[in-house]
Amino acid sequence: MVFKDQLHQNIQLPSFPKRIVSIVPSQSELLWDLGLRDELVGITKFCIHPHIMYKRIERVGGTKQLNLEKIRALKPDLIIGNKEENEQSQIIELQKEFPVWMSDIYNLDDALQMIELVGELVNQESKAHVIKHTIEQSFLNLSIGYKTVLYLIWNKPYMAAGRATFIGDLLHQMGLENVLENHTRYPELSIEDIVSLQPDFILLSSEPYPFKQDHMLELQITLPHTKILLVDGELFSWYGSRLTKSVDYFNKILKTL
Repeated sequence: MVFKDQLHQNIQLPSFPKRIVSIVPSQSELLWDLGLRDELVGITKFCIHPHIMYKRIERVGGTKQLNLEKIRALKPDLIIGNKEENEQSQIIELQKEFPVWMSDIYNLDDALQMIELVGELVNQESKAHVIKHTIEQSFLNLSIGYKTVLYLIWNKPYMAAGRATFIGDLLHQMGLENVLENHTRYPELSIEDIVSLQPDFILLSSEPYPFKQDHMLELQITLPHTKILLVDGELFSWYGSRLTKSVDYFNKILKTL
């Protein structure tokens, strides 16, 4: 059987996989939700949802610092990764020994396609279709914000989500104007840069940097007229089955504007 991943690479499998290592948290959760409780044999230390999966499945390092020897010991017949979240050098090394299917996600449509393609890859097309359809229907009920926003993902230095990012696309889905629409990926910003952008509100993500209340208060002093919120970064950046929960959360945020 031959499958094509989102990097347009052909992945050849003799049969549907029985030993899968997933090296991306959102895709690990998706595989679990697709019912692959026995087939999933390896995940990363950041694959924390659901908790039962995190406790039960062997962990093979971090997304960007994989323990290749642990992966080899698990003898996977399929590895599922992502272009942005995994280190290219480690992926190339793994591809020499194992079939590696890679996702490449910049927007909601990419995420929906990934869910569909992974369903085909692991022989769970009907379950994948249900998850995809549930997400599509939920986004039809998404409110619209009509405000300018800055979404911060890191501190010291400040880094934010710009254009051509999954987070940026979800902000667009919410009707929000990203003040970094002219910046691609994740630019670094000084506090002076942030002040000059004058966003209506700033979202401080819980991941990858765990912003807390004190960070919010510190920024609020400098930007007294900007509304600043702490938000659940998983619901903005995990592009698997967790998206079924995102719209309800986004609508609660939009109601506060």
